[in-house]
Amino acid sequence: MIIVDDGSTDSSVDIIKGKIKSANYNIQLLKQENSGPGAARNMGIEQSSGDIIVFIDSDCEADSRWLETIINSYESKKFDAFGGPDASKTDYSLLQRAISFSMTSFLTTGGLRGHSNHSLARFYPRSHNMGMTRSLYNKVGGFGSLRHGQDIELSHRIYKSGANVLHIPEAIVYHRRRTTLSKFFKQVFNWGVARVNLGKKNRAMLEPLHFAPSIVTVIAFVITYYFFRDPIRNGPLFELGLGFLMFVSGVGCWYLKDIRGFFLLLLVIPVQIFGYGLGFILAFIYRFIFRKGEWSGFTKRYY
Repeated sequence: MIIVDDGSTDSSVDIIKGKIKSANYNIQLLKQENSGPGAARNMGIEQSSGDIIVFIDSDCEADSRWLETIINSYESKKFDAFGGPDASKTDYSLLQRAISFSMTSFLTTGGLRGHSNHSLARFYPRSHNMGMTRSLYNKVGGFGSLRHGQDIELSHRIYKSGANVLHIPEAIVYHRRRTTLSKFFKQVFNWGVARVNLGKKNRAMLEPLHFAPSIVTVIAFVITYYFFRDPIRNGPLFELGLGFLMFVSGVGCWYLKDIRGFFLLLLVIPVQIFGYGLGFILAFIYRFIFRKGEWSGFTKRYY
């Protein structure tokens, strides 16, 4: 296992050094000045020696059979690259589990993020759960310089190379989500910004479905505005949208097995959709209309 510390200022290095002393397997710690996730992962790749390079993020925990599942899939299907889903664990906070449901349910964005066998858009492996062969890395290179979305940009290059990309639903990692709604908003806002940055690099990475959250955001604000101007005449559309939100929250409540999840999802789902949509809209105006350079969105207190 190779752990790259990207210039952290907390106790991460000391914690990892403590693990190195007690672990019964080899852990290699690499340190660099803060240069971003792409540069950190590329350093790890350059120091690795295996034929299959597998990535997991620092806020994720691998399922106990994660590597076994990946290796079995490689031996049977000979992929060039793979990606898998993320999930939550029962000991996570209710907010983290609600965020996980909102992000992985097919009723929200799960169909866009590879949490379904019938994805609505092309599945792009993401850095929290992805891997590639050494030979493919030698062919397409490593991660780019984007602060957000550099894993998708790499996945796009992988697809363009004609590589065999496999989605492995059984290769699960457990993703510890954000701990407050404000941090979650910043995260999804930055994802909206990242999608526009990706589209600016290559229009093929900006599919029609990626506009959906921003379209929903605009429609929701228009409906809400006219509802408060004339609740009687404009009430049906507002009630229809609210009804759908309550339905999805109800499904999430059943999934979470906690009645509190219903009320929490009434906040989490709009934060996800509107946060992403707002980031996408502002970045689209900034980059495509005003033709400005790359924008990163929120850069401080992101976690």
